[in-house]
Amino acid sequence: MLDIVILAAGKGTRMKSALPKVLHPVAGKPMLGHVLDCARALGSSQMNVVIGHGSELVATRFEAADVCFVQQDEQLGTGHAVQQALPNLRPGAVALILYGDVPLIQSSTLARLIDSVTDETLGLLTVELSDPTGYGRIVRDEQGRVTSIVEQKDASKEQLEITEGNTGVIAARADDLMRWLPALSNDNAQGEYYLTDIIAMAQGEGKFIVTEHPASENEVLGVNNRQQQAQLERFYQQRQAERLMDEGVTLLDPARFDCRGELAVGHDVTIDVNCVFEGQVTLGNNVTVGSNCCLINTTVADGTVIKPNTMLEDAVVGEACDIGPYARVRPGTVLAAGAKLGNFVETKKAVIGKGSKVNHLSYIGDTEIGDAVNVGAGTITCNYDGVNKSKTRIGDGAFIGSNTSLVAPVDIGAGATVGAGSTISSNVGEHELGVARGKQRNIQGWKRPTKKQ
Repeated sequence: MLDIVILAAGKGTRMKSALPKVLHPVAGKPMLGHVLDCARALGSSQMNVVIGHGSELVATRFEAADVCFVQQDEQLGTGHAVQQALPNLRPGAVALILYGDVPLIQSSTLARLIDSVTDETLGLLTVELSDPTGYGRIVRDEQGRVTSIVEQKDASKEQLEITEGNTGVIAARADDLMRWLPALSNDNAQGEYYLTDIIAMAQGEGKFIVTEHPASENEVLGVNNRQQQAQLERFYQQRQAERLMDEGVTLLDPARFDCRGELAVGHDVTIDVNCVFEGQVTLGNNVTVGSNCCLINTTVADGTVIKPNTMLEDAVVGEACDIGPYARVRPGTVLAAGAKLGNFVETKKAVIGKGSKVNHLSYIGDTEIGDAVNVGAGTITCNYDGVNKSKTRIGDGAFIGSNTSLVAPVDIGAGATVGAGSTISSNVGEHELGVARGKQRNIQGWKRPTKKQ
């Protein structure tokens, strides 16, 4: 039985923001969201989140059946924060203490820590640091056993030389915490109730302090300012890039890649620099994504080429499509196999059939296009009358001339042709030619205006 307490009450003054610190994102997700996801991976059915500053925003953002919010009106230290959650801890459970501003902690690390807890032991996560400034120091005896944790402001000169730092992550029997936490004192340099003081209490009762260590220092780094937030962002992205390359993806520069969601890939995928992936994105086999692209909640089938500076959102792309450069594929777009969208094409709620082409400088919205259709440059589907949206339907094999306006609702039949420069507001039947433009006049003897002296 596992109970989790996540401390998330701090204001985050050094973030210089009105937003509660734990709501600031890393990889597009609030830091507290990362911690909750990690906690759920451990199989916990009860997560207690201690909130204070901006509590309404935090509670609203993360309301869930398995989350219980505990209010800490005064921030009097980590020990005081955990005290607020004591009534929610179940006798006989193992309690795990986490932090809402330490977003990249791994469930595998925490699982080892939890497994170390018995009736005779307490689990403590520590880390070796090249620069332990700001961290509590792990004090050990001559046999190497942990005896206490000393906060930096309370540490002696000799203790400040210790490089093993406290992460604050502790796993212990809930029954022990119920005994130790009410006995905490705030007789220290900061006048706070330190959670770390329970280490000395446990040691005094003859319990053995088992220490576990993360695979990387970055895993346990907290965020107190924008610089630390950026540091963890890059570490997270490096980890994602390494995972993808292990799966066979070619990243032309792993340092210029951002995954802010879940990216699934086939084989022989190539991703150029400065690409961003958000939400749930799937790339099939032999997909190429050019530089400076953004893909959000999009599925791309095998063999498709996405050219530079293209954005796709909530779209489904079929096999062997050709998109961009500088295309914007908006929500509801579905491209069948072999479809092509050229430069500066925008689509929205558009279904485009097999082998159809919208080559450049066009807007296609609320439209169904059949197979093997050619849409000329500068074509616009006029789908909005200021109140309602209407549909345009274009049949198989139709040819739409350049600079055409299709005023919805309108149907263009299979095999029909629309003359360039037309404004079409009535249906065009199958294999018909639709032309709707003013008659040309050439005026002889016309003189251009000249600039007045």
